[in-house]
Amino acid sequence: MQATAYTYDSETRSGSVLLDDGTPVEFGAAAFDAGGLLLLRPGQRVRIETEPGTSGAGARITLVTLQTF
Repeated sequence: MQATAYTYDSETRSGSVLLDDGTPVEFGAAAFDAGGLLLLRPGQRVRIETEPGTSGAGARITLVTLQTF
């Protein structure tokens, strides 16, 4: 799935992305580290992988990496 980087905190290695419908979804350090990135800038197109959330929550991001063609 594709999204756009919205926020990123280099100290915690966490942030959020905007899905194409405008929905913000947060990601943690584990998802950032899984993608092998060193930095993420707002506005970058990214590829994300998700798994269903728990307790009725939305999807949980498990990987964030740069979108490549």
